[in-house]
Amino acid sequence: MNYVIRLRRTLAVAMFVALAATVARADVYPSSKTTLIVAFAPGGVADTVARMIGQGLSEKLHQTVVVENRGGAGGNIAAGLVARAQADGYTLLVTTTALAINATLHQTNPFKPEDFATVAIAASSPEALVTSPDNPAKNLADLVRMAKDRPITFGSAGVGSGSHVEAEYFLKELAHVNATHVPFQGGAPAINATLGKQIDLLATTLGGAAAAQIKAGKLKGLGIAADARAAVVPDVPTYAEQGFPGFTAASWVGVFAPAKTDPKIVATLNAAIVDVIKSDTVQQRLTGIGFDTLTLPQPQAQAMFTGEIDKWGRMVKTLGLSVK
Repeated sequence: MNYVIRLRRTLAVAMFVALAATVARADVYPSSKTTLIVAFAPGGVADTVARMIGQGLSEKLHQTVVVENRGGAGGNIAAGLVARAQADGYTLLVTTTALAINATLHQTNPFKPEDFATVAIAASSPEALVTSPDNPAKNLADLVRMAKDRPITFGSAGVGSGSHVEAEYFLKELAHVNATHVPFQGGAPAINATLGKQIDLLATTLGGAAAAQIKAGKLKGLGIAADARAAVVPDVPTYAEQGFPGFTAASWVGVFAPAKTDPKIVATLNAAIVDVIKSDTVQQRLTGIGFDTLTLPQPQAQAMFTGEIDKWGRMVKTLGLSVK
């Protein structure tokens, strides 16, 4: 009996010490280096936003912030690493809409959505349909008529990307046309194939290279899946303006922590990232490449992520898409 009592006391003391240590860590956070693990390769949108955030966080938190790219498996490699990381606020995931899509798309995932706390959703850009300037289609109505006469092809940066899911859902479920998806290993080869007229249509996030190519006249925008036109390419109409109201889809970049991270730490990170995103320099850089900046408080960011899982999950299931 005495042994049992001593064991219970020992366990109680250990739990108290662990709790006290957790509280102490939250009170002094941050006290060491923070690593932003980016789910995609250097040079992409997620990497670009991560480096903006990292520089700003370092200045706000007065600690070193490093960016580490761990691309692969559509963002799942990095997501799995952070899901299993110590929940102390020093290892964070920077990823895209892929995190919400993969929750339904992949048959096996190294994570569950509940493994993460949403720290912040920093930027968002609508999905778009673009084509070569030589394509006779001037808008979505022309595109639909063209597809009624013959099968068309559309490219994207990969199977299960937000652009692929959005475009296939729009073309097949809303426009009711026969379209064949042609996946590419990244956005650059997909754009090159469009410019080279190897495919009829490109599904892409507006922000980044697509917006720049449209502004330069090298690509023609047929429509964006947004509530309003984008300031960066104001001549490209929305889907709603062209007879498809209520359908919007966007790619975003967000920051996530392991789920058990102390809420005080998550709140500290959210406030700092929101301040970074609000800065004139970051605002100008992101809007200049076709992204809208988002400064949601943490509870709203978490709610947005939950809603995105449901939204993309419905599209994935409707289309019957699945990746092993």
